[in-house]
Amino acid sequence: MGTHVIKMPDIGEGIAEVELSQWHVKVGDLVVEDQVLADVMTDKAMVDIPSPVHGKVIALGGQPGEVMAVGSVLISIEVEGAGNLKESAAPAPVKEAPVAPKVETTVENKPAAAPRPAPACQGPVVAREADERPLASPAVRKHALDLGIQLRLVRGTGPAGRILHEDLEAYLAQGQADASAPAAAAYTQRNDEEQIQVIGMRRKIAQRMQDATQRAAHFSYVEEIDVTAIEELRAHLNEKHGASRGKLTLLPFLVRALVVALRDFPQMNARYDDEAQIITRLGAVHVGVATQSDVGLMVPVVRHAEARSLWDSAAEISRLANAARNGKASRDELSGSTITLTSLGALGGIVSTPVLNLPEVAIVGVNKIVERPMVVKGQVVIRKMMNLSSSFDHRVVDGMDAALFIQAIRGLLEQPATLFVE
Repeated sequence: MGTHVIKMPDIGEGIAEVELSQWHVKVGDLVVEDQVLADVMTDKAMVDIPSPVHGKVIALGGQPGEVMAVGSVLISIEVEGAGNLKESAAPAPVKEAPVAPKVETTVENKPAAAPRPAPACQGPVVAREADERPLASPAVRKHALDLGIQLRLVRGTGPAGRILHEDLEAYLAQGQADASAPAAAAYTQRNDEEQIQVIGMRRKIAQRMQDATQRAAHFSYVEEIDVTAIEELRAHLNEKHGASRGKLTLLPFLVRALVVALRDFPQMNARYDDEAQIITRLGAVHVGVATQSDVGLMVPVVRHAEARSLWDSAAEISRLANAARNGKASRDELSGSTITLTSLGALGGIVSTPVLNLPEVAIVGVNKIVERPMVVKGQVVIRKMMNLSSSFDHRVVDGMDAALFIQAIRGLLEQPATLFVE
């Protein structure tokens, strides 16, 4: 038998170290080629590390939450054949994300591939040890808690046995939930505690939010907008072109409004390097669209929004959101924004105070649409109203300019024909 040592790969962009976010295997597990071994977190994205060989895990090189240098030992795998792994350099940077980096290593007397373990019988229920923690995202764990399902009884069909939302639905369909979940007694006292280590994407989000609030001089501005006309236009376009071009949400209209308004307010489409004391205004409008995923808030970027039609923007927003939620967004797709658009959709509330996505100087927040009685030309009418809650970096953006910028967006949305007047 031989030992195949896999080192932390060079993920590119000059990154010297990464955070080990999660193991998908443990010592003693049999693994096959291309099976995901671990997730690592860079400053911009989560990256899967696959196995280049078949074999048995004999040692793990770190613990979740540990920051590891590129080239350090990540994992050791026992493989068939004689000889041990030679020392080898870390792999070259991965250029074509979101494909996970291919870890290249060399072995003396390269062993024959070990036979692949037979796949486990797939089914909705599986028995685990009481102290065994199954693989599942925070969103799946919360979903299971809400449904009264014990995750240790659910078979996961995701990579390395990760439990997905679909697995919870399959478990319920088999009628196992009622039998496995103990009935909760009314008004029962609880004294349990749970400690959750802040690692991976959650730690990166925490660091970025803290950094943004400590370094930028935030101020927020809220404006009420009558979106009745834009919603009527959206419904008309969907009815006429939805089947052939795809359905439009409000977001591509908001992206278009940003693009048009920025023509008169270029200081909002900028990045501020506070160390060099340089403001860079950009002609290209790369709109970051804040997206909630199972691992936390991500901001994929709609590049060159100024050159996109409504349907082009809609398709790109949908594609990027799906990639972010599925953990498939590449580093390039998660970086380079010049201004950010954030929306909580139907949960948008009345007012919010979004945090800047540094080094940007402006973020536009969308609240939910509600029908309210409004006075129009002396008459009380029902209108669809929505607030924009936006934040700016007061070191760069003056309050008057911020107000005028948001009011320009308001005028464009309330008179939607002006969105398309060149």
